[in-house]
Parts: sequence; structure tokens; C-alpha cells
Amino acid sequence: MSRRPRRLATFNYVGLHRYSLTFCTAHRRQIFKDSAVIDEAIDEISRVAASHRFAVIAYCFMRDHWHLLVEATSDSSDLVAFAHQIKQRTAYRYRRRQDQPLWQKGYYEHVLRDDEAMLAVARYILANPVRAGLVQEPRDYPFSGSLVFDRQQLDELWQSLAEGSFGTP
Repeated sequence: MSRRPRRLATFNYVGLHRYSLTFCTAHRRQIFKDSAVIDEAIDEISRVAASHRFAVIAYCFMRDHWHLLVEATSDSSDLVAFAHQIKQRTAYRYRRRQDQPLWQKGYYEHVLRDDEAMLAVARYILANPVRAGLVQEPRDYPFSGSLVFDRQQLDELWQSLAEGSFGTP
């Protein structure tokens, strides 16, 4: 059984911040191979992000986990409430398909500091399938994208990845 990751004790996760998040599936089952499951999850993520005032800069569904880069758009944006509702809503939709849990407890978050480049983290997230050997180029992976950037802007990010700048941010 995996332990729940701890939150920063002196940080309240409310306000205009950026976060890199990772959610892992229960028992690291390879759930995110089915485009219908991913489409439902993206639908829920879009709704929850709008209601909690978060912009989804980048996402990438790997087979047994999911990476997400979000930016709060309001002083009242609450990451803990946002992450809780995403997990709850996606798990509910998944349970309608399968009679088993979707997520392991907790999630991993990294609060981006002011000096960290948001686009570098986005590139890192989008390059996960390349590093995992699933595709040659990030643009070829069907389960990653953005709810902020349009296709042309993502292609520009992917082009910068193709030029070899997709290492660790």
C-alpha cells in the first residue's frame, strides 16, 4: 500500500500559484491506454478546472499515471480542493465502467517557484512519452495536450522538443 504524499506544512495552496502534479492509478494499473477513459477524464478536468479557476497548461496521461501543469487564475484558487474534486469526479466516471478504484491515495505536487519557467515544465511533461520510449516525438502521442494552448502553440513547444531541449527542467 502506498503512503499518501505529505503537503508542505507552511504553505496553504490557495492563491495565484503554478503547480506540477502527478496522480498515480491504484496499484499502478495500466488504465490510461483506453482513449474513452482518457476522454472522460479530460472532460471532467476541464469542468473542474473552470469551476476552481485553474488553467490546465499541459497534461500527459501515461499508462499508470497522469501529469498535469496548472496555473491558478484567482486569488481564491485552492489546489487541494481542485485536486480532490478532479480525483473524485474522474474516479466516479471510471467506476461506472469498471468496478475498481481509479486512483491511489494522495498525489504528488510541486509548487513552481517564480524563477521556474512554466514552459520548461510544460515541455518536460509533454516529453514524457518520448523518454518512456512510446513515441519518437511528443506530437505523436495522442494522450497529452493543453487546455490553454491551441494546436499551433503546442506544435511550437513540440518543435522545441524535437530540437533536443526536452531534458529535465
